[in-house]
Amino acid sequence: MRPVEAPTLRPRRSLSGTILTENWLHFGAFVLFGLFVLAALFGPALAPYDPLATHPQDALTPPSAAYWFGTDQLGRDVFSRVLVATRLDLLIAFGAVGISCVLGSLTGAVLGYFGGPLDAVASRLVDVIMAFPLFVLAMALVAALGNTVGNVILATAIINLPFYIRLARAEVSMRRDFGYVEAARVGGSGHGRILMVFLLPNIASPLVVQASVNLGWAVLNAAGLSFLGLGVRPPTPEWGILVAEGARFIASGQWWVFLFPGLALMVAVVTFNLLGDALRDLLDPQARI
Repeated sequence: MRPVEAPTLRPRRSLSGTILTENWLHFGAFVLFGLFVLAALFGPALAPYDPLATHPQDALTPPSAAYWFGTDQLGRDVFSRVLVATRLDLLIAFGAVGISCVLGSLTGAVLGYFGGPLDAVASRLVDVIMAFPLFVLAMALVAALGNTVGNVILATAIINLPFYIRLARAEVSMRRDFGYVEAARVGGSGHGRILMVFLLPNIASPLVVQASVNLGWAVLNAAGLSFLGLGVRPPTPEWGILVAEGARFIASGQWWVFLFPGLALMVAVVTFNLLGDALRDLLDPQARI
């Protein structure tokens, strides 16, 4: 009788090794994310010109050695405005996603853990919110509250809440009767300790992935509101405002005024989406065995 060979396990792969060897898009997503963070932190110091300073004699100058992205209708350096706008757009995105992730995760975890009539009613309310076009809902909220940065963050956080409530509720309701939860109950742990110590940490991975994807949506939502005149007010540098100002010059051939802010917005959204895919693969336990 032949001896049974023990199954061999693949060696555990490091995070950096997985990024470098599995998919070059994962590596690129982390590199681009790092560049956006650096631009947000140091952009105002690195900008070659004051983003608000006007130079009428250089209005609508095409890209050159002096103005890498050209100038707008008031002679303002487009590169400086795009670079400085990174801080505001990421501030809105991270602020909105942070608020919605924390509040939505806690709410969904409580609903999924206790269940009952409150869970049923809250789930139906979430379904009603998601039945509306979320961008239209954000427009209504900002129009009602006023177009300030704080209100844009609040409106973006509200429309993102349902994603985290539904995700956390589903994950917790699936785990609330697992063995380690029952053992915690037998050991005397209260409901709050079970939620905060045993359940929420175990559902952190899908929540982090959802947050990374929502960052791209939040950037796009903030830019869309500004493009329609409901977000950040001019002359503050913001990608949506820059695209809106440049759109007037499409027909006249000054393509650089709208192209570079639009590219920055597109690359940011794609980066956050790719980052979500990378985190999903990296945080999947089956991929690290």
